[in-house]
Amino acid sequence: MRHLTRTVLALLSLGLIVPSLTEAQQSDPDPERFPGIPLINRGFSGSHVSDVSHYWGALATVGSPQSEATDFQSADLLIQQYLATRAGEGFRRVAPAGAAPLVMRPDELNAVVQQYCVVCHNDVMLRGNLTLSEFDVAAAPQLAETAEKMIVKLRAGMMPFPGAPRPSPDTLLALVETLETLIDEAAEEQRSPGTRPFQRLNRAEYGRLVQDILGLTIDPGEWLPADQISASFDNIADVQVASPTLMDAYLTAASEVARQAVGQKDAPVTAKTYTNPASLSQHEWEAVEGAPYGTRGGISVLHTFPADGEYTFSMGFISGWGERFHDVDISVDGERVVLVHYGGDIDFQGRKTFPVETEPVFIRAGQRRVTAAFIRQMDGPYEDLIRPNDWSLTGTEASYGTTSLPHLMHLTLEGPHNPVGVSETPTRRRIFSCRPTSADEEEPCSERILAGLAAQAYGRSLNEDDIEPLMMFYRMGAEEGGFEMGIRTALEAILTSPHFLFRMEKEPSNVEPGEVYELDEVDLASRISFFLWGTNPDEELLRLARSGDLSKSKNLERQARRLLVDPRSEALATRFASLWLQLQDLEKVRPDAFWFPNYSQQLADAMRRETELFFDNLVREDRSLLELYSADYTFLNERLANHYDIPGIVGDEFRRVDYPGEERQGVLGHGSMLVQTSLGNRTSPVLRGKWVMQVLLGITPPPPPPGVPDLEATDETQGARMLTTRQRMEMHRENPVCASCHQFMDPIGLALDNFDVTGKWRLRERGVPLDTRGTFYDGTDISSPADLSQILLKRPIPLIRHFTANLMAYALGRRVEYKDQPAVRAIVESAEKDNYRMSSFILGVLKSDAFQMKQAPAVPVQDSVGPRSR
Repeated sequence: MRHLTRTVLALLSLGLIVPSLTEAQQSDPDPERFPGIPLINRGFSGSHVSDVSHYWGALATVGSPQSEATDFQSADLLIQQYLATRAGEGFRRVAPAGAAPLVMRPDELNAVVQQYCVVCHNDVMLRGNLTLSEFDVAAAPQLAETAEKMIVKLRAGMMPFPGAPRPSPDTLLALVETLETLIDEAAEEQRSPGTRPFQRLNRAEYGRLVQDILGLTIDPGEWLPADQISASFDNIADVQVASPTLMDAYLTAASEVARQAVGQKDAPVTAKTYTNPASLSQHEWEAVEGAPYGTRGGISVLHTFPADGEYTFSMGFISGWGERFHDVDISVDGERVVLVHYGGDIDFQGRKTFPVETEPVFIRAGQRRVTAAFIRQMDGPYEDLIRPNDWSLTGTEASYGTTSLPHLMHLTLEGPHNPVGVSETPTRRRIFSCRPTSADEEEPCSERILAGLAAQAYGRSLNEDDIEPLMMFYRMGAEEGGFEMGIRTALEAILTSPHFLFRMEKEPSNVEPGEVYELDEVDLASRISFFLWGTNPDEELLRLARSGDLSKSKNLERQARRLLVDPRSEALATRFASLWLQLQDLEKVRPDAFWFPNYSQQLADAMRRETELFFDNLVREDRSLLELYSADYTFLNERLANHYDIPGIVGDEFRRVDYPGEERQGVLGHGSMLVQTSLGNRTSPVLRGKWVMQVLLGITPPPPPPGVPDLEATDETQGARMLTTRQRMEMHRENPVCASCHQFMDPIGLALDNFDVTGKWRLRERGVPLDTRGTFYDGTDISSPADLSQILLKRPIPLIRHFTANLMAYALGRRVEYKDQPAVRAIVESAEKDNYRMSSFILGVLKSDAFQMKQAPAVPVQDSVGPRSR
């Protein structure tokens, strides 16, 4: 019965049922005991109370719930349905329609909150786990956490709840602007840039730094564990735990990187295997990077050979029954080193029963491009005419969704056998800036080498305390194996140094706990370069920082624009935009090969690259952020253009292409977004709607209540008729608990349902014409991607603010909290004057207090744990 008691309390709070009161109590009810009763005097008549009887009956028949929470949500929804039937009948208008923007006193706005918001957000119903019963508009700065939640929903037009009574738009605007003004004015009087623990390098930053220092391209994922994602990003400091396991991984990575960089003339024989993704296409028209002309499919890898010596290659294949012989070309840096004859001996699953191995081949040390690819046997479409069932997908067995055309599954390199030394490589030339000609020259030369490497690695000037420990490691290595082994040992020490792995910022010696101070200029340079490049600052940026002039507004802007035109600024696209737009989730969806046989790993890679190039173009050409949501152009190569049914694009190079119609609008038409929000065998309007709300608008829908079945549990047929996804969704929404959230997400997702699982445009599903019509939560009709884009841009502030908050979080390496929202609004207000150009957001973040300043921890430095400065 407790759920019924809560329901009765909810109805009491709304004034929909009235307890037995004396005449005096009825004339002056106690608002603290019955907070909803005054609503009767503000619009509900006594007749309305009797009208609720059938709703009460419905509530009473909820029965024995599986969960009290689910039952109460049902009651909540029924109450909302009742309110919708009475919307506008008894609620006074605060301002006439069409009036000029209102200026209202906080006490007037308090009445609005009590009249329209407390109906749901009270101590009993706690809709959204939020109560506004005691909220005071005038105290918004003190209640900023609650006020900022209100601002987000009000700016998005999501509150009051669809169907519930709401005041005039002018009144809502007055409420949200008053809340913002009060909070922002209070923030100006007290700077609060926030604080964070020191950051450590994540995988991507580690790889970029190794590339910058040594010229080696590595995959840090071979040694380092996956980075923790928080607030969409992998560089959030307070979740970057420095565990013993992680430190052991850093030691392993440093040892392997140093070995690859310097080489090892007495390297032991080792084997390394590279594997192709199961969805990689290896058809006649597919070529891998670096393979000679006239080849198809295969594999292409960067492999570092530790010494000059002999190496063997072994390959594993998959093929269908009765396959004829094929020749496989193995090349190193584009030159053939061996030709392999392959065919026959296939087991019942279509795999070869043993790998094909070559004779030893002599190869010189260094990082080199190794390819293994099939030699084409015929030109043009001939192969298809002879073998029409050879689809393009690689699989794990020759059956449904795979191919009978031979595919190379993995390549193993083993060696060196009979090593004879280490040849000069670009990396070795970069490391060994001098060569000692006598024993007396070894120490001065080694100190010079290590000073240069350490300065690059640490991103700052060195002092004597930095050099001496490295020389100690050099001497240890030199005693064991001579000069080069000494340099290699010291390089390992550099790559495991806290000064390399952790970005520790200097704190003034006389700073008080909780005091706000300006960042050291070298630390500011590091923040700028990691934000825009994802790596350490270059010499020009450091030189300006050492002079103390970097933080000056003109210098800061000039340096920022210089960094943005540098190719390294692509990190904003491949790192920031990729993580914000969740492009990594593209790898989690594998469209069913039977229904979508032309979807391949190469197509998925092209989709991801499309979005990265699009965002990079926004930055480089300093275009308006609004184009992200509405652009009539994109970046395509031939493969992706064919997939989008856009003719006239030839070649693998991406180029800007104008859309021929209105079907695709900005990122909403990108395959990277459409595939990641699909399931393997059907589209998911719910996932697409949730993605738009969460990623673009910053509003996370609540998780489904416990006990509610998934859409997959809904029947796929009705009699002899196959049901479309929309029809199944409508059946799913018949559950009132589901309907309350789906009314937000579903219309958004349905507007994108003309795109199939792989992002191709379609007009039918299962032979039935698609019906994508819906009603946006603000009441606007919506049925297409163009409609969705227009509706979102009709109310652009939520989009722009959420983008800005994400940009700040990535730049600062910490989550953006409610205390940061005044800074976010200031950046957006300034950007609006510049037509929302990308540079205005980037410069706004760089010039903000949160970026240039820091707050000392409340705990004194001597009581804190961990390093506090460089």
